[in-house]
Amino acid sequence: MSAAVPTDDPLVRERAHLTSSRAALRTMREEVEALDIKDVTANWVNSIVLERQIEDRIKALADLSHTPLFFGRLDYLPSTQHGQRFYIGRRHVHDAHGDPMVIDWRAPVSQPYYQASKKDPQDVGLRRRFGYTGGELTAYEDERLSDPAEVERTSRLLQAEIERPRVGPMRDIVATIQPEQDEIVRSDLSGTLCVQGGPGTGKTAVGLHRVAYLLYAHRERLARTGTLVIGPNRSFLQYIEQVLPALGELEVKQATVDDLVAHVEVRGADEAATAVVKGDARMAEVLRRAVWSHVTLPAEPLMVVRGSRRWRVPAYELEEIVRELTARDIRYGAAREALPQRVAHAVLVRMEQAGEAPDDRVQNAVARNAAVKALVKECWPAVDPAKLVLRLLGDAEFLAEHAQGVLSEEEQKLLLWAKPARSVKTAKWSAADAVLIDEATDLVERTHSLGHVVLDEAQDLSPMQYRAVGRRCTTGSATVLGDLAQGTTPWATASWEQALTHLGKPGSRVEELTAGFRVPTDVIAYASRLLPHMAPGLAPVESVRENPGDFELRELAAPSDAAVVAACVDALAHEGSIGLIAADARIAPLAQALAEAGLAYLSPGEETTAESRLTLVPASLAKGLEYDYVVLDEPAAVVDGEPDERTGLRRLYVALTRAVSGLTIIHAAPLPGQLAP
Repeated sequence: MSAAVPTDDPLVRERAHLTSSRAALRTMREEVEALDIKDVTANWVNSIVLERQIEDRIKALADLSHTPLFFGRLDYLPSTQHGQRFYIGRRHVHDAHGDPMVIDWRAPVSQPYYQASKKDPQDVGLRRRFGYTGGELTAYEDERLSDPAEVERTSRLLQAEIERPRVGPMRDIVATIQPEQDEIVRSDLSGTLCVQGGPGTGKTAVGLHRVAYLLYAHRERLARTGTLVIGPNRSFLQYIEQVLPALGELEVKQATVDDLVAHVEVRGADEAATAVVKGDARMAEVLRRAVWSHVTLPAEPLMVVRGSRRWRVPAYELEEIVRELTARDIRYGAAREALPQRVAHAVLVRMEQAGEAPDDRVQNAVARNAAVKALVKECWPAVDPAKLVLRLLGDAEFLAEHAQGVLSEEEQKLLLWAKPARSVKTAKWSAADAVLIDEATDLVERTHSLGHVVLDEAQDLSPMQYRAVGRRCTTGSATVLGDLAQGTTPWATASWEQALTHLGKPGSRVEELTAGFRVPTDVIAYASRLLPHMAPGLAPVESVRENPGDFELRELAAPSDAAVVAACVDALAHEGSIGLIAADARIAPLAQALAEAGLAYLSPGEETTAESRLTLVPASLAKGLEYDYVVLDEPAAVVDGEPDERTGLRRLYVALTRAVSGLTIIHAAPLPGQLAP
């Protein structure tokens, strides 16, 4: 007969609070589901809006069985906060009387959970962390921050949560946010913030949690202006897409830069040298000149006929109107729309001088007059952004005219197509061309600005891509995330100061995260050997993990796909996700070897499960992804697959730092010399 569990057992009490909190959350959800809105809306539009708000609220109140409802507890000293106790969790939960059972981690009262320490207890008597297994509360750990007799120590539960193996997409880090991360998360909405962070420092998670915090603190404003998360590719976005919904935030849009500038179908690719020129910020001036070159000054007077009267506006006055509009800081299209009204106003002045009393209706009618329309078409023709870029890339004389003094003759030759396309639809546009079209589009018509934009893996953007993103937050703010050491494009930014200037946010604050929580000590130390050769002066990441991780170099006498497959089998003996990373050119033969061995594998971005834990990852898509165990095939091939050595070393650095628990390197070719100790 088993012994009865004592009722004063803290674990029993905490489990009881968890059960009560889940019941309270269920009641909150049921109350929303039971709402009857039939008689509270004035029309069907309001009814649809309210129904959607209710549906979103129901989703936000979902109780995820494998996600802890709360992960910590704060007991304040009796002399402060009335000695209150707060449970800290992913969302607010209250009981039938409205009293809080769980406090949202973003609330001000929750901040000491992340910031309090022995040196600065912030009136906290006890901080309790909880350990969970499959959603069940199984352990707790106490820190008595205000007790001088207790020695400060590393939290074992915190370490266990950081190092816990995972399957599936990226998860939130709300239970493990560190003080320096918390300061970034809670930074004010009004300013743009740039976060430089090496592998495993949590910069992506910090950026996503910052969005969740800003939505909590500025809900009404951001609901009106919108938020957007921009990632490097679709695989990355699929990997991170569940983080914000797990925190109850369902309305944040996600996109790549290519999605933002998708004005044309991208079917072509540029050589690296051409892409560098197309991505250069000087292209903005070339495009500006090309757009505004369409404006010509009137050479003839305007004659407007209304009924039996004729009204004449001399050429010099029309010229003054055109010059004044070109001098104003407005878009080409807005000025074009203003031109007929300005001309009509000049006609109305003459009508008034003749004793007539025209009103706004008369002015609008004059603006639509055929003679006025003909003048606008002649002096200020409509500009199609895609056709403009098509002409620039296909017409050497047109390009030379507008690139004079901006681009060299050699750079202009790089831009020109060998065989000019006949139309926008038949052109084989590249990704860089789409960005140029977006710039031209903004010159014609202002781009809509959002309240806040998060830009991840920002180091890989060209100046023109930064401008494209900046247009989306001209009236809002941004969180820029990246690592200069992981810049793997020929146009990768050299400094955050340059990047922020191109983004339109010069002088923004730059914070650096150097504490590595995800990558094991031995792995990051090995990868950091590359830093002096590709990013000199950048501080290496210092792993705070107590577990050094598994690290192994396997040198082969000859290339062997079978040996790579064997390493994957060894890795699958461990718990968690497995990533096989290889140079892009090696993916096809490795895919065949895995298939012949009967090993099922996923592509980057596809969700891992307990039954399917192995992902085959091209090195070009590895950035931002994490796996518990990584098998890296032929480092030299990863370096050689890039157009230059620096980019190749940076690509290798990315591949080396994807492992959370262990890394096995398989190679027959000599390792790059920069990895020598």
